[in-house]
Amino acid sequence: MKLPSLLALSLLRASCLGTRKSTAGVFEAYHTKSLSTSPLRLDDASYDELTVTPRNHSIVVLLTALEARFGCQLCRDFQPEWELLGKSWAKGDKGGDSRILLGTLDFADGKGTFQKLMLQTAPIFLLFPPTTGQNAKPDGLPIRYDFTAGPQSAEQIVSWMGRYLPDGPKPTIQRPLNYLRMIAVTIILLGVVSFFSVAHPYILPIIQNRNLWAGVSLITILLFTSGHMFNHIRKVPYVAGDGKGGISYFAGGFSNQFGMETQIVAAMYGTLSFATIALAIKVPRMADPKTQQLAVFVWGGVILCMYSFLLSVFRTKNGGYPFHLPPF
Repeated sequence: MKLPSLLALSLLRASCLGTRKSTAGVFEAYHTKSLSTSPLRLDDASYDELTVTPRNHSIVVLLTALEARFGCQLCRDFQPEWELLGKSWAKGDKGGDSRILLGTLDFADGKGTFQKLMLQTAPIFLLFPPTTGQNAKPDGLPIRYDFTAGPQSAEQIVSWMGRYLPDGPKPTIQRPLNYLRMIAVTIILLGVVSFFSVAHPYILPIIQNRNLWAGVSLITILLFTSGHMFNHIRKVPYVAGDGKGGISYFAGGFSNQFGMETQIVAAMYGTLSFATIALAIKVPRMADPKTQQLAVFVWGGVILCMYSFLLSVFRTKNGGYPFHLPPF
């Protein structure tokens, strides 16, 4: 009775040691392969070999469908970022200290796995934690990541992986230098510098023109004081019907306005501004007294009419306002 029992125990111990050796050998073999090709290109057999329990390593698998006949544009858009992540990880973890493998399982190579997982969409990430060792998780269930927000960058995927991987330094993403972009930026900068060096005598007087900046400032002030930003924020209509078959250019109440109303108010403010400037600056410089007197009456009449019209608009906005100024 003792001999069969001892034989059974010996066989069980040998099988356990063989399992440990085989799981350790799986990681070493695939890690060596990943140094030259990362992420690893998987099929159904290699996927099962790397994800089978027990395992003393982590593996992140991208399940994708890259062939054009599958019509997965998101898969093709993300693939360069995934390859960049794999190369950066292999370069930064040559010794395999993190005990993490990265692999790609295309639908064309792993139809059985897609059917077994009952996947209907791609791409999808599955992160398999270790089931033995220091950072083991006994259940061994994979952590899933779906691309609900569109294509992700390599840095975003590393950040997601970092939430479930042990604490410690992670390889950084090393993006290759974009020489074409550097050359284009250098040419543009040289062109801008050359343009300003040649056009400097013509552009500088325009930039230093006080009247130009005064006009730009005045137009900007008129736009914003008349409610231009309110129209963009509220998306107000340009005009509206008055209920009688006509058009209403002014909205009742102080919290409403139309697009046309803003332009009319800006025109009134502009006319009042130019009339005031003319009376203060232009009219005193006139040498002919009769012309000066006529200009005073003309600009004074413009100010009177504009203020009268402005008060009538104010009464339209606020029906209870009791005052008015002729002629409106």
